[in-house]
Amino acid sequence: MSLLLAVTAAAFMLPSCRSHKAVGTGPEHSGTTAIHVPRAGKQQQRIVEEARTWLGTPYAYAKADKGSGTDCSGMVMKIYEDVAGHKLPRNSAKQAEFCKRLEPAQVAVGDLVFFATGKDANRVSHVGIVIDDRQFIHASSSKGVVISDMTTPYYQRTFKMFGRVPALLSHTAE
Repeated sequence: MSLLLAVTAAAFMLPSCRSHKAVGTGPEHSGTTAIHVPRAGKQQQRIVEEARTWLGTPYAYAKADKGSGTDCSGMVMKIYEDVAGHKLPRNSAKQAEFCKRLEPAQVAVGDLVFFATGKDANRVSHVGIVIDDRQFIHASSSKGVVISDMTTPYYQRTFKMFGRVPALLSHTAE
């Protein structure tokens, strides 16, 4: 199933995480991008199900506690460790380095999406978990853990890359 995905949200939203990493830009970072989101395998589905249980958790910088407070990278790190047993780096920039970069057509449910929401448009500063062809779940610094639409102008403008945790590179729907 090939569906439309453009990556983005509200132009005046505060940066969600404060970690940074320089990442190259290119044509894949602008405009509308078609992605294929296959049926999720069991592990990817469990990652998304667990991410949904974090909804409503308030934002708290440098924390990763469901229900009491988390930042974007802390939530991602904790979910992947608890559900899949995979240790990820603590900040979004290091998570982007750790992941295998994906072309939009390779993206699956449970993969990660990275943004540059800070002052430097080339530095990863935010991460979320892809939950379908348009949406991702993440910890917003202004709203806490929410589901957002990647097709909004803000996320389209700040999109840097999609990534997959190396242990999930052999992803196939089960």
